[in-house]
Amino acid sequence: MKYLELKKQLNNFIIFTTIEIRKFELDFDTRRLSEWQNKGYIKKIRRGFYMFADLELNEPTLFVIANKIYNPSYVSFEMAFAYYNLIPESVYSITSASSQKTTVFNTQIGNFVYHKLKPELMFGYKLVNYKNYNFKMAEIEKAILDYFYINTHLTIESDFQEIRFNRERFLEQVNRKKLKQYLKAFNNNLAKRMEKFLTYVDTQTN
Repeated sequence: MKYLELKKQLNNFIIFTTIEIRKFELDFDTRRLSEWQNKGYIKKIRRGFYMFADLELNEPTLFVIANKIYNPSYVSFEMAFAYYNLIPESVYSITSASSQKTTVFNTQIGNFVYHKLKPELMFGYKLVNYKNYNFKMAEIEKAILDYFYINTHLTIESDFQEIRFNRERFLEQVNRKKLKQYLKAFNNNLAKRMEKFLTYVDTQTN
């Protein structure tokens, strides 16, 4: 297979593997992938996953890639906070929840960080459509619970202040009833800390 043939067949793919390539050429020689990387035609994201070098990178495409290269997973934690405009700072790693082990992929297109959750906690995300692709993004309530769940040191008001949540955005977007419903799946320790946090939000002044 020549590169132009590959580009024609997979041009609409944000990310692809040899599995997709072999749908068009069963005996594809994987050495061509190294050749095309050296020529700057494609980029290797992690072992077995590639993208075309001219792909326009933005948050949605990075979210699609994050979902694909470590599965099952969904975008959550700090990146979800930025997505919902809950925090003022930019986030430089795509943070995700996964039922696989905690890991980090430092790639030439960005850093992808995955925090392990128990399989029974892999819920509370939605599918967001982008150019006929879907990426999984935590609902705002679940992103907050995921973040507090892995950051067990967040227990007092000074800890909550450091998160720098936009209180107005929080009050506008967070469904307390849904948050408390989702909280039932977590442990009692998190419930106690969330109660303290919600009291902090309610008594905070702008």
